[in-house]
Amino acid sequence: MDETSFKLLAKYLPSTYVQQAKDARNTTNFLFNQLLEKGKWPEEGWSERNIEILLDELASLDSNNFLKNHGVGEREARIASSLVAKRNFHLGHGLGRSGDLTEVQPKAAGSSVLYQLTNDLARDVLRTMGVPDVKACFVAPLATGMSLTLIFLCLRQQQPKARYIIWSRIDQKSCFKSITTAGFEPIIVEPILNGDELVTDTGKIEAIMKQMNPELIACVMTTTSCFAPRACDDVETVAVFCKIYRVAHVINNAYGVQSTKCMHVIQQASKKGRVDAFVQSTDKNFMVPVGGTIIAGFDKSFVNKISQCYPGRASSSPIVDLFITLLSLGSKEYKTLARERKHLFQLLKEGLAIIASRFGQRVLDTPGNSISIGISLPPVKDPKLLTQLGSQLFLRCVSGTRVVSNLEIKVINGHEFRSWGAHHSNYPTGYLTAAATIGMTAVDVEQFLKRLTKVMESWSTKTIPMVLPSLTNGHDGFTHLLTSDHLVDQESSVI
Repeated sequence: MDETSFKLLAKYLPSTYVQQAKDARNTTNFLFNQLLEKGKWPEEGWSERNIEILLDELASLDSNNFLKNHGVGEREARIASSLVAKRNFHLGHGLGRSGDLTEVQPKAAGSSVLYQLTNDLARDVLRTMGVPDVKACFVAPLATGMSLTLIFLCLRQQQPKARYIIWSRIDQKSCFKSITTAGFEPIIVEPILNGDELVTDTGKIEAIMKQMNPELIACVMTTTSCFAPRACDDVETVAVFCKIYRVAHVINNAYGVQSTKCMHVIQQASKKGRVDAFVQSTDKNFMVPVGGTIIAGFDKSFVNKISQCYPGRASSSPIVDLFITLLSLGSKEYKTLARERKHLFQLLKEGLAIIASRFGQRVLDTPGNSISIGISLPPVKDPKLLTQLGSQLFLRCVSGTRVVSNLEIKVINGHEFRSWGAHHSNYPTGYLTAAATIGMTAVDVEQFLKRLTKVMESWSTKTIPMVLPSLTNGHDGFTHLLTSDHLVDQESSVI
């Protein structure tokens, strides 16, 4: 309603009622205007009603929602199902144009505004969570692997002679396949085994850069967030080498936004050396459906070039999901969840230590990993026994754990990986991992530990003797870890 509408309402309502309604609408408009003016992540989360009103207002700017519009083109955002229309808030045109993902669409002014706002919010999120120097970012409607491929294809345009990508090994197929899908040959650098932990072989990475013509190297790809026992890569040292040897540096920060440690090392790497782009998944960091990433960097022109490499238009669904979620949570609630994640990481680690010791095993010592925890498993000749452990957990509604045998050999695009899953060809033990990620609750930790104990009791009879007698009287050795005393806010603790 505009000013005229409120004046006309006076025909039907007392003036005081009209003024109340007008004041309420002005309050909502103030929220919208603040967002449009500053492009900042609001501290307090918005109500669902206000988010819906804003989305409706933005959708009304798209031509398919004009009252008198008659489309005669091949793409007019016609939606046959009313359910699909509601699910997408009547935003049917998608994002971008054929030449640039971030370019404004004439027929989709509202969708274009929504996209730019989401990109502004995403940049503010990265700054808030520990990378204040980030210059630009955009939300890509792609999962992490394809987003990395998009960056590599952009680097190919800049360095047409490049043939190789130096890759600090991490055993996730999407990371490796992003290299080969972009048409590059990986130079695989295995991490160094330091006690239990796998750390970056910076010496080998530098040696490769020294030996090779920099024109033949598209980039070095490092990783921050990963499965134990691998640590966050030494991205600071690699960034320094990349600056010295004039080689691009791309960081896979898949679920690192929720970790102050991961974000801090990216910020420091940008100060000390070279970081061309870093990628983070929206579903892993912001609890939205799979399908989006934030591609960010410290050179606005390069980030823009990446967005221009995306061919054609794109789905707006991942962008709408992130936009709604960021407004709904607000920075205050998100930071609270991130702090709680740190506390739950410690509780999970303590609980796993109790279980591991009971079965003659131990928690792997991986101080460089702030999200994932591993516990050793006994040596077995048949890796199917370890697979069975993972299956039993899944059947008991425990998802997300990884059981690694250190015996599997996997061939991906012609490259053989020994001990696949362990990030290293000769990791000395099999292990199980669990992760403390944002959105996890104390109940999740408690129930996981209880179910893991029961599964281990059954599974261990086939593999290892019990070290301690069965726990009785309902005392499981870790329930006490999950009392409210352990969830007291401790902002000073940094993982």
